[in-house]
Amino acid sequence: MNYDIIVIGSGPGGYVTAIRASQLGLKTAVVERESLGGICLNWGCIPTKALLKSANVFEYLTHANDYGISVKDAKIDFNAIVERSRGVASGMSNGIQFLMKKNKIDVIKGTGVVKTGKKVAVTDEAGKVTEYSADKGIIIATGARSRQLPNLPQDGEKIIGYREAMTLKTQPKKMVVVGSGAIGVEFAYFYNTIGTEVTVVEYLPNIVPIEDEEVSKQLEKSFKKAGVNIMTNASVESVDTKGKGCVVTVKTAKGEEKIECDVVLSAVGIEANIENLGLEEVGIVVDRGRILVGDYYQTNIPGYYAIGDVIPTAALAHVASAEGIICVEKIAGHHPEPLDYGNIPGCTYCSPEVASVGLTEKAAKEKGLDIKIGKFPFSASGKASAAGAKDGFVKLIFDAKYGEVLGAHLIGANVTEMIAEIVAIRKLETTGHELIKTVHPHPTMSEAIMEAAAAAYGEVIHL
Repeated sequence: MNYDIIVIGSGPGGYVTAIRASQLGLKTAVVERESLGGICLNWGCIPTKALLKSANVFEYLTHANDYGISVKDAKIDFNAIVERSRGVASGMSNGIQFLMKKNKIDVIKGTGVVKTGKKVAVTDEAGKVTEYSADKGIIIATGARSRQLPNLPQDGEKIIGYREAMTLKTQPKKMVVVGSGAIGVEFAYFYNTIGTEVTVVEYLPNIVPIEDEEVSKQLEKSFKKAGVNIMTNASVESVDTKGKGCVVTVKTAKGEEKIECDVVLSAVGIEANIENLGLEEVGIVVDRGRILVGDYYQTNIPGYYAIGDVIPTAALAHVASAEGIICVEKIAGHHPEPLDYGNIPGCTYCSPEVASVGLTEKAAKEKGLDIKIGKFPFSASGKASAAGAKDGFVKLIFDAKYGEVLGAHLIGANVTEMIAEIVAIRKLETTGHELIKTVHPHPTMSEAIMEAAAAAYGEVIHL
């Protein structure tokens, strides 16, 4: 029962870490208590995108006349949409099983607890405990779960988290979404598009509050146009679930307002899965609910590492994967660069999509930087006009002296596919002038990136 590496958790942090460890010649095992792929593949990134695609297709059908096509009686089959989403998730999880076998990684089913001496005790479904050792290191990648607020206790039926939102048995007529981060606005878009009356309640002044303010305002405008009720600077004080549905008391600047709905979705963030892992017994330091680590994800106890949502970095699948790769490469004796957390793209898959990287305009100004800003609307894009997707824009922020791309903020159709260009040019330290001279294909949505750069330097052609 000896391994070089044992990874606890098989989400996009855990399984990627295990595969890279195996590629580096390390004998590797993964401990997983549920399904391979973790939350991302089974209850997060992948199945939600399947739901959103169904909503997107329905949106096309209901606006088919705009494209010269007549479609009659397009109807939602809610259970079939949910079933498709679950099928996509299941297929992806099976794909991870294949990758585990291909890379000769042992999958240990059960709940893992770290022990002193670089050991992991795993309890299987029958209650049997087996101990395993990892000569080179144990990597904790147990992810996170939906955060619960004291005044918004989830009961799984009337007050739900993202898991239940993906598998409701019937489509609600009315829904209140509390929180407008990525999870909140994605589900708001999905349910609104298929016909549910949706109200979004956000405590802060803007929805998607971590994004650039112009992006937030554009998304709010698009959502309101689509029929979503947006309440900002508002807080849910209580939810009465005694009746058939819910009565939500929302506090605003104007006073309290009561909203009746069938279900409340709590989308107020996540909390790390670090309880009952044995951290206290081993002596691993935790602060504010996250495990503290160094540049290469080592904890304060030699031989124990942590990556992904359990550490105080951005809780994103691609971040967890990158952290895991760097972690095992360092363990294997390679010399990887520490991850540049200032160049991590963030994507939100509602419609219009949102994608960003680097500093917002507000953050750049607060740092006292001398900046140039270029903005190009999709209303001026030939491809966007042809696609009927003119909402949104590309906004680029440059250092005025050196031309460095300090930040990029995109909202519109397919911008989550476009943001990688900005991440790459920031990695390569490309300047604004070089970006302007980089020939982009026509007609494409990505031309807007070049045009936004040109706008920053007074050279824009199509605006």
